[in-house]
Amino acid sequence: MAARMLAIYGKGGIGKSFTTSNLTARLALDGYRVLQLGCDPKHDSCNTIFDGHSLPTLGDVWRSFKEQGQEEHLTVGDVIFRNELAPGVPIFGCEIGGPDVGRGCGGQGISHGFKVLERLGMNQWQLDYIVMDFLGDVVCGGFATPLARSLAEEVIIVVGHDRQSLYAANNIAKAARYFQSLGGTTQLLGLIVNRDDGTDTADRFAEATGLPILARVPLNHQARVLADACKLALEVKEFGAIFADLAQRIAQRQIAPCLDYQPLEYDAFLQVFGAEEPPGLPQSATEVDLFRGETAVARPILPFIPLTPIRQVRVTDPIQRKVQDMVEAIGIHITDLDHDHHDGITVTSGATEIRLGQPEDLEQKIAFLSALIRTGQAFSLIDVRYADAPSYH
Repeated sequence: MAARMLAIYGKGGIGKSFTTSNLTARLALDGYRVLQLGCDPKHDSCNTIFDGHSLPTLGDVWRSFKEQGQEEHLTVGDVIFRNELAPGVPIFGCEIGGPDVGRGCGGQGISHGFKVLERLGMNQWQLDYIVMDFLGDVVCGGFATPLARSLAEEVIIVVGHDRQSLYAANNIAKAARYFQSLGGTTQLLGLIVNRDDGTDTADRFAEATGLPILARVPLNHQARVLADACKLALEVKEFGAIFADLAQRIAQRQIAPCLDYQPLEYDAFLQVFGAEEPPGLPQSATEVDLFRGETAVARPILPFIPLTPIRQVRVTDPIQRKVQDMVEAIGIHITDLDHDHHDGITVTSGATEIRLGQPEDLEQKIAFLSALIRTGQAFSLIDVRYADAPSYH
């Protein structure tokens, strides 16, 4: 039986990793086999459940194997790690990671990481839960993978009482609704209010959207000190009770998916905070404002450097180069391109995965792909591995 897939989303810094780690630890202590999957380029999700260890990231390990031409020999033990929370209580962890700062697309790394995990048999691992800790400021491209491809069965959003975290939550709810409209099956369970200071802003947001509040995690100095030291907050009695209750309700499926929530438009969102957007547009700035009466002279900010468009994905293999040329010729921007002996060629464009398979009948496959793209619809998966029996959703 495949593991139950949960995704924890929320604004950066709101406490997703804190929430995820204490939840996965509680589930493991309750006897479930759990993998915590860090899906943020910062790759600091699993530190707490691994006693402060920073796990080698899947991205870094895969790149080192690829540099040696050995990526086909990558094994589970190279990227999945195990720790014991107590004698006989194992927990598993993986950090997908991402590119170095300023050197690539984090979402692309997430998409590629999931493909690697799938090749390693993730859907056959004998686990009860895979809990994904996901960056929630961005819900495009690879960061939307659990929603776009229905990898996550359920999503929980961590919020505070601040406008920024609730704005991110509203965007995540919009993304979930969008992918459901395309046939996606991922459901929202609701909100966890972290660092609850006793105010009611998150409650007003919850009431306005119809999203239930599943748990409240209070501000607590001792819990923060433990978290900063990469230790679980479960030893704080109040926190132990909160996460025990949440884990039990999740395990027993006592939290029903929220089906009737409604993400807010901007004006309705502002009303949650007692604010409203002024009518019309702000006053336009003028040249007098900016130049203060001086004569405007265009001066380059940076030295002129002739720019040549650089593809996001660089390939040297002639077959991959041919595929890249053909796919880009029909207007598809490639964010990842992979070729292996088992699956053949797979192209990723944002949150869309295009499986081309072996490099036969490429013209026929690309022709079908071109016709599909011209419909203007959005797709999460296009499979043309078998030219005479393509499929998509």
